[in-house]
Amino acid sequence: MIDSTLKSQICKPSVASVAPPRLCVFLGVLCSFAVLFVLPPLAAQDKDHLTAVEADKIREAEYPAYRIKLFSDFAADRLTKFKYELSRGRADRQRLIRLRSLLDGYIGCLEDATELVEIGRMRQQDILKGVEELEKRATEMLAELEAIEKTTPASAAYKDDLRDAILSTREALEEVERAKQEIAPPPVRRKP
Repeated sequence: MIDSTLKSQICKPSVASVAPPRLCVFLGVLCSFAVLFVLPPLAAQDKDHLTAVEADKIREAEYPAYRIKLFSDFAADRLTKFKYELSRGRADRQRLIRLRSLLDGYIGCLEDATELVEIGRMRQQDILKGVEELEKRATEMLAELEAIEKTTPASAAYKDDLRDAILSTREALEEVERAKQEIAPPPVRRKP
């Protein structure tokens, strides 16, 4: 025969047996809230360095040499905007974010151009015109970035981003030199 106290404990649901379903519902609601409201803004912060119009131009470009030229144009545009932002007298709360974003966009465009040069070099594609354009632009942009670095105070919050931009530009110039040495010139057609 079962003792009456033992029987009351068996037949009565304990607090521990009721709490897990409630806890599961609470955790499910909490996870749903996190997925719906917290994660989308975090994903929106990961921005692409090209605008929609620029991405369309890249997609529509037929030849890799033209894509390289476009990327160098976009990088030069980011650098021009960066210099403008530095020269503005008025500093607001978003200025540092804009400066870093412009430098990140510059680096992204330059890295994309460098990647296209590397791929074209390995495939022996006719990218000589794009490489020459990138070399001319990157040399100018490197001089501008180094001048900006000299005038920038050491305490500037974007100083590391500026160093990264200079490093990316130097790497692009190194890849351009490798490509110029390895790419065969286009064939010269003889007149009959």
